[in-house]
Amino acid sequence: MEQARHFRTLILMTVFVILGGSVGFMIIEGWSFLDALYMTIITISTVGYKEVGDLDENGRFFVIIFIFFGVGLFMYAVAFLAQFMVEGRLREILGRRKLENQIKKLKNHYVVCGYGRIGSVLCKDLIHGRKQIVVVEQEEKHLDSLNKEGILYLLADATNEETLIQAGIKQAKGLVAALGSDAQNVFVVLTARQLNPDLFIMARANVQSSIPKLMAAGSTKVVSPHDIGAKRMAEGILHPNVTDFLELASCTTQDDINMEEIPVAEDSKLAGVALFESNIRKDLNLIIIAIKKSDGAMSFNPEFSAIITPGDTVIAVGKRANLSQLEKILNP
Repeated sequence: MEQARHFRTLILMTVFVILGGSVGFMIIEGWSFLDALYMTIITISTVGYKEVGDLDENGRFFVIIFIFFGVGLFMYAVAFLAQFMVEGRLREILGRRKLENQIKKLKNHYVVCGYGRIGSVLCKDLIHGRKQIVVVEQEEKHLDSLNKEGILYLLADATNEETLIQAGIKQAKGLVAALGSDAQNVFVVLTARQLNPDLFIMARANVQSSIPKLMAAGSTKVVSPHDIGAKRMAEGILHPNVTDFLELASCTTQDDINMEEIPVAEDSKLAGVALFESNIRKDLNLIIIAIKKSDGAMSFNPEFSAIITPGDTVIAVGKRANLSQLEKILNP
């Protein structure tokens, strides 16, 4: 920032010197503005072309003073401009190389295609949830925000297969297609599914008719932000207290209470243990609100006799610190 300000100051000073020299020649020698400007430029640039006309004593004295102040400033401005451009380009190249090297090292991360209004909020929540992400964004206007947040990104077209490969799609755990166009999202989903058949893909649908197309393209889940927003508004009117609780439990930035889903690993010490024997409620002060079985069946408010088995996903509500402890137990 300081360097850019210094550059602008030099440009203004150079313009001032050129205009001052031109006005000086016009007043002292009586030349036209074009002749005076021409004489000024060849003087400060030390080119040495033929002079416009003979200089009188006052004109020569003015040239001596003008060379002393103008030539040095002009040369310094040219040198600084060259340095500014070279350093800026080098900084850009080195910065891109550093980002690309960091992206290559990622595994089990999420690729977010699109950093607009929805994508930016989504990224903040994923980061707060300790997920590694790579953003693919084509518009340069979002770069300042991405750099400020310290998010790894690729400035490229997400519908390009090579771009997704650069984003580490083959090593990724999931992809979010959050571009503004449903047609683009369909193309991204198709390409990503071909590159990684086991990938979890969440797609954004702007219109209801696009949902079947996105599912057919290979999306694991499709979300319509407009429909969800409308339903949440209706729920806020019909069931305001329930809505407040769900917002509190699902808010990823809330430190007091959170809702988390935790997979059960084979080597968990609670694998094969009944809920009442697990002491989750007693030791961690957490509420188990549901258990999703490996076949997709969802058991809400499971009985105390329910068995926690490997492959299950336990959905719990409680303080973040306690949820982290449970995660270490269920998924070491």
